[in-house]
Amino acid sequence: MTETRPPAVLSIAGSDSGGGAGIQADLKAFAACGVHGMTAITAITAQSTVGVSRVDAVAPEMIVEQVRMVAEDIGVDAVKIGMLGTAQTIEAVVEALELVGDAPVVLDPVMVAESGAVLLDPEARRALVERMLPRAGVVTPNLAEAHELTGLPDGVSQEDLARSVRELGHDAVVVTGGHSEEGVDLFFDGTVVVAIPGPRHADGAAHGSGCTHSSALAAGLALGDSPLEAAQRARELAAAAVAAGLGGIGEGAGPVDALEAARGATAPSATAGAGGAQ
Repeated sequence: MTETRPPAVLSIAGSDSGGGAGIQADLKAFAACGVHGMTAITAITAQSTVGVSRVDAVAPEMIVEQVRMVAEDIGVDAVKIGMLGTAQTIEAVVEALELVGDAPVVLDPVMVAESGAVLLDPEARRALVERMLPRAGVVTPNLAEAHELTGLPDGVSQEDLARSVRELGHDAVVVTGGHSEEGVDLFFDGTVVVAIPGPRHADGAAHGSGCTHSSALAAGLALGDSPLEAAQRARELAAAAVAAGLGGIGEGAGPVDALEAARGATAPSATAGAGGAQ
């Protein structure tokens, strides 16, 4: 009898040597959601909780080859894209996405690390908007990233940001609000605008929260959730991961803990399938 495999989700992102964000956070989020995680590393960072001292991009050909190997052998049910860094990397990822068929793509437009280090150069920002955003199905910028992507000034509403980001060419956008006082995510798919509230843990450990959110969203899509259902579940897991975060790790922002959060929070699971948000 052939054993049924769990959904397989691919993270195309950078590596965080401190274990808090990047592919390390993505794999923990995938495990918490009950899917099999795979990776294609775009960059290697020398990083801790207090800063990033060095970023080395992975060769474009190697990025494509990583994706080819897992796509041909295992298959890809959804893709999460994180740190890209350079225009050359973005072009490689666009090429690599041709290998994953119709798998839904979630893009977390990582521009600045939790420590404040810039992770995307100006040429890459332009390539991100022109080449990467149109290929994504769901884009998950935080408020600062939404301003960067759209050029809209401070003071505009979160809904205006969501509408403007979506005009850049994809199906749905979730402007996350974890860094605002309200802590409300806003979902917009061109038809409906839905506020996704939830607890905000200002004293929690938040390093990797954006990675965890976008990875959980991709996992939800792989499990059969609609984009809105996946966004609602991702909001729950990301908040719980911050609350359960490891504040005692390092001298800076401690890492979130999606695995601990999953023990007490609702998260996408193989048994949830296409069920609605809880």
